[in-house]
Amino acid sequence: MELQQTVTAAYSEKFNTPPPLIVQAPGRVNLIGEHTDYNDGFVLPMAIDRGIWLALRPRDDDQVVVHSLDFEETAVFSLTALQNSKSGWAEYLKGVAWALQEAGYPLRGWEGVMAGNVPKGAGLSSSAALELATARAFQQVSGFAWDAAQMAKLSQRAENKWVGVNCGIMDQMISAAGEAGHALLIDCRSLESELVPLPPALDGSGTAVVILDTTTRRGLVDSAYNERRQQCEEAAAYFGVPALRDVSISTFLAEADGLAELPRRRAQHIITENLRTLNAAKAMQNADAALLGQLMNESHASLRDDFEVTNEALNIIVEIAQGQDGCFGARMTGAGFGGCAVALVHEAKVDGFVTAVTHQYHQQTSLTPNVYVCQPSAGASVIPQN
Repeated sequence: MELQQTVTAAYSEKFNTPPPLIVQAPGRVNLIGEHTDYNDGFVLPMAIDRGIWLALRPRDDDQVVVHSLDFEETAVFSLTALQNSKSGWAEYLKGVAWALQEAGYPLRGWEGVMAGNVPKGAGLSSSAALELATARAFQQVSGFAWDAAQMAKLSQRAENKWVGVNCGIMDQMISAAGEAGHALLIDCRSLESELVPLPPALDGSGTAVVILDTTTRRGLVDSAYNERRQQCEEAAAYFGVPALRDVSISTFLAEADGLAELPRRRAQHIITENLRTLNAAKAMQNADAALLGQLMNESHASLRDDFEVTNEALNIIVEIAQGQDGCFGARMTGAGFGGCAVALVHEAKVDGFVTAVTHQYHQQTSLTPNVYVCQPSAGASVIPQN
């Protein structure tokens, strides 16, 4: 609500009238299923109650004019002469416009004010939130039907081809299709998805998802992300399948010996992570918070040892979190090499957990973590105006 009021006030001041349209799209945290998305596997993200908000109105020409309160900058571009300047937040908006037009959507210009509260670079997908908020804005002013999976695909295309980040579909899909109270099990091959509820604790109390930002950062475009992707493709080629999603654990154990060590370890993570993710969804349906937590712990160990995408700060904060009373499990989340961890915590013990983790992490690293207690929230949506 706070950001909605912020963009409404800023829009009203700028245009001397209240906004006729407000759209929002959330960031996300992935509970389990890391680096599986570009291997056609399974992921289990949850949209969070942090996102991008846009107050806007249609224009009568082909111009898009957006003022970002976060960057204190205004981006202006023409839908008939899109040019990629290769850097800056406006490229995400241009990329979405480009992908929509390439797919045959007729677009209308618009103008507005934007603000967000997804921490940038923390692995909580501020970029997907920006893309889906932009797609929602275009959908509203241009009058085409909203199809969450299609908008997710086009937003992913914008990030892959226009921005130049080789991301999988997960971030855009959860930002497009999330629902309050639930995580979403997504099959990254078919894009079929299934809502799964957050499990309660054994005593019937609620559980909370706590995001632990190590405050260490990585740049995705320049990181080892693309290298990991190539290693996975090499392993898939060795097994003679389109993607590692198609390799069963029994096939892997029987045939992996001939694979070079690095691709073999990368493949081992992906194949076991897919199993963990499917088991986590079942645990959530069975209201088994303890099993979900155990699977999260196992996922972190695999990301640390087999996929090698953690860093010292992530390993420290996860170990501290796992040792706290009321914590069912914790793991790094996002692409890795810095950014955030995620923990499942007994609702009644959240305050003590946050205090203890913050204190111990600072003691061990001299860094102060940013901690966000999150609720599963709705995907990209239009906010009704009174």
